[in-house]
Amino acid sequence: MIRHNTKQAFETPGVAVAARSPAARTTYDDRLNHILEVATQLIARVGYQNASMRAVAQAAKVSLAGIYHYFDSKESMLFLIQSRAFNSLLGNLREKIHGVSDPREQLAIMVRAHLEYFAANISALKVCSHELDSLTGEAYEHTHAIRRQYYDETRKIIDRLLDAYRVNGGIDRHVATMYLFGALNWLYRWYDPMRGRPPSSIAKQITAQFLHGIITMPSAGRQPVNGRAKSADDLDSSDGRRKKKAPTHHAQE
Repeated sequence: MIRHNTKQAFETPGVAVAARSPAARTTYDDRLNHILEVATQLIARVGYQNASMRAVAQAAKVSLAGIYHYFDSKESMLFLIQSRAFNSLLGNLREKIHGVSDPREQLAIMVRAHLEYFAANISALKVCSHELDSLTGEAYEHTHAIRRQYYDETRKIIDRLLDAYRVNGGIDRHVATMYLFGALNWLYRWYDPMRGRPPSSIAKQITAQFLHGIITMPSAGRQPVNGRAKSADDLDSSDGRRKKKAPTHHAQE
C-alpha cells in the first residue's frame, strides 16, 4: 500500500506488495498507474482542493474503498504524481548528458527531454507547476528536494554555457535558469500535443532562442572553434553542429 512516507513509496515497496506474484504485482501496478493518471487529469482540470478522493474514484471507475487500498490520503496521491514526474526528469537528464561535454548540446538535450516528457504528460505539467505548495511536511520537503536537484542540474548546464562564451557580467544566472524553466513550463497553456508541432521542433526553437540571447549579450566573448569564433548563427541548436550558410544575394545598384 502506498503510504505518505517517502521511503516506503520510492525506495522499498510495502511487504504485502513485494510478496505478490509477478502477475499480481503487474495488475496492482496497472491499477495504481490508472488511478494516478485519472487523478492527475482531474487535479489539472479542477485543482487539488476540489479533487476529492470520491471524485477520483468515480472518474477512475473504482470504489472509494479501492482508492484507499492504494492511497491513504489525497496528499499521498499528489505526492506520488509530483515525485514520479521529477524523479523521471532528473534521472533522464543525468543519463542523457552523461559523456556529453559541449554545453550547447547539453542544453539542447535538457530542453528536448523536458518538453518530450511533459508533452506526453501535459496534465502532470500543470499539476507540478501549480500544486507544490499543496503538499506539507515530509512530502513537501522530499518533492522540493527533487525539484531542487533538477534545477541544480540545469543551472550547471547554463553555468557551463555562460563560461564557455565568457559571459562575465550583466546576466544573473539564477534568472537565466528560471527564465528557461518559465518558457518550458508554460507549455500546457498553449500546446496541444495532438495538433501542434512535434516537441522536438519546439525544443529546437526554444534552444536556439535561448542560445542566441545568451551569446549576443554585450558581455559575451567569442568561443574559438577551429581557429575562428563561433556565433549563435553558426549553430544548429538541436545538436550544436555548424550550419551551412545560404549564399548571399546582393541587390544590384
